[in-house]
Amino acid sequence: MTTDTLTPARSRVGAPPRAADARAAGSPTAPPPPLTHRAPALDGLRTLAILVVVLYHLHVPQFEGGFIGVTVFFVLSGFLITTLLLGERRRTGRVRLGTFWGKRLLRLYPALLAFVVVGLLLWNWVGDYKGATFSAGEAAFIALTYTGNLFRAFWDTTQGVFAHTWSLSMEEQFYLVWPPVLVLLATLRTRRRWLLTGLGALVVGGSVASWLSYRTPSGGATPDVYFSPVLGVVPLAVGCALALLLDDARVRVLAAGLAGTVATWLGFALLVGVLVWIDDDWTQHAWTFGVVLPATALVSALLIGGLVSVRSPVSAALAWTPVSWFGRRVSYSAYLWHPLVIALLGTFAIGVWGTIGLVAAVLVVSIGAAYAVEVPVERFRKRLEARSAAARATAAPAHDPVGP
Repeated sequence: MTTDTLTPARSRVGAPPRAADARAAGSPTAPPPPLTHRAPALDGLRTLAILVVVLYHLHVPQFEGGFIGVTVFFVLSGFLITTLLLGERRRTGRVRLGTFWGKRLLRLYPALLAFVVVGLLLWNWVGDYKGATFSAGEAAFIALTYTGNLFRAFWDTTQGVFAHTWSLSMEEQFYLVWPPVLVLLATLRTRRRWLLTGLGALVVGGSVASWLSYRTPSGGATPDVYFSPVLGVVPLAVGCALALLLDDARVRVLAAGLAGTVATWLGFALLVGVLVWIDDDWTQHAWTFGVVLPATALVSALLIGGLVSVRSPVSAALAWTPVSWFGRRVSYSAYLWHPLVIALLGTFAIGVWGTIGLVAAVLVVSIGAAYAVEVPVERFRKRLEARSAAARATAAPAHDPVGP
């Protein structure tokens, strides 16, 4: 597949940038595309997101809106995956979907499998966490098949200590659907503006549909619409749109200046504002799901766009090694394991010191699980990639045409 070039007026998906685009924007050279180098500030943002999720589940005051951490994760996923796919196409002229899915599976599934096995072993003590409506085997099957969001949204069920895997289900479904769609649109040489228009329509349509499908839950429970793919696709689509915008050299030139600094500070301030503003009756309002959560996704995109475009005190703080290390290495493990720790030890946590002890326990278990499962699997994956690259390099000369 041969990539096409960008023109100042009309750009296509995944096309390599030209210097003319930067000059058209008033700069001799455009900044490189996002993720050309690792962005530690995004790892730091993961740390903040998982922290607010854990504190929300611990019912810490002022963190009633901690569920927005999941929204931040969704926007990050949409942005990162789309950026990586566009980058691969820019470099190689194609996207290897099988390789992409294989990497995702090796990155995510072993840790999930280990968590589910331990959860099954402890089911007699933790299975009824927040009221399971399935047996242990059924709940484990739903978690391992990435269908938890569908069961929670459309059949009003929950999987006990595995219930939080609904968000992993949403992301895995996104990984299955979006990459082939993006590859197809790139093959058809779809103009970026049309794809952005489609994503914008998806965001608006999902927000409106979430508002209209809201039903007030009983007893302060979380409404079914919160777990629905109709709402979940909104922040993911926002992240995808951000990646497409920053794939344009002209937009990167703009974001590398004052606009990026403003986006960073405004996005960070608004996210903190939403977190502080939301109280514990957020489940009782349709506009939470039709307006607040979609708006939180847009605010998250502002922050992410700023973090990858300019250096600021916010990005420097998030890129601080301990903060970025936790987000890179432990955030997934912390998300998986923290409900199990809370279910197992929560009854013994009394007062402020009990909460601090629970947070410490979550940290210890998460770090231990990350290094016991994720690190060895990552090393194994890198060995496989190295062997595959060596095999391709060895075989390449036999297939290369001779001459110019």
